[in-house]
Amino acid sequence: MKRTNQPMPNRPYLDASVQWRINSGQLSLEEPDYRSVVEAILSAGLATEVVGLISAGKEANVYLARYNGAPLAIKSYRLYRTSHRGGGPVKQDSMGWRAAHEYEMMRQAWKGGVRVPTPARRVENRFSMRYLGTDEGPAPRLKDVVLEDPKGFLDQVLDVIRRLIGAGVVHGDLSAFNVLVHEGEPWVIDFSEAIRVDRAGSSPWVRLTEARAALESGLAALQVYFRRYDLRIDIAACANELVESLDRFGVLH
Repeated sequence: MKRTNQPMPNRPYLDASVQWRINSGQLSLEEPDYRSVVEAILSAGLATEVVGLISAGKEANVYLARYNGAPLAIKSYRLYRTSHRGGGPVKQDSMGWRAAHEYEMMRQAWKGGVRVPTPARRVENRFSMRYLGTDEGPAPRLKDVVLEDPKGFLDQVLDVIRRLIGAGVVHGDLSAFNVLVHEGEPWVIDFSEAIRVDRAGSSPWVRLTEARAALESGLAALQVYFRRYDLRIDIAACANELVESLDRFGVLH
């Protein structure tokens, strides 16, 4: 689910080097090509070698890289992106904020013991993280996998969602596209739309209402995948249970 009600501050999260290039007119208004992105990754010290592109999206690309021989993944947000709903391009400095937001949400989840790629380091609109996969290729997305024990795997996915809640994070865009199957277990990726729910960035009522809507949307998206195995998720009951675990003061009652 794409959320449009999150604030998108430019200045507070914009690295000084990026701001200087914008102010001085030395930041190109064209999207950098592959070679330029590779050079930027290497010059930022995020990796010592870039192997190639893993995946390409509307707002970011993910690259397989190595740091002194150890594999890792680099997510590089585009300087510009077109809205999924056909709107105008998002400003370049906002993409630095989005990278910072996703990096911090992943870090919060990782600190809570959730199976997410371990975040390593962020520079401007890019960050590095643990690579999930083998020498043959990256771990497949859930949508591309046929499960031998779908009920058991669904239980694992629901447990990951509960652990995320325990870590203070609601994913915000959960689906079979954003769950990887690595070593037989579900790992969650793409925290660009995640919501922090263990502290009040807005009023508790608004925060919990947003959390419920995100959970219901994510569970409904997962339901689409698990329907092929004739499995059903009790979306309302599951969302209520998770939100009530956050509602310590009875705000929604």
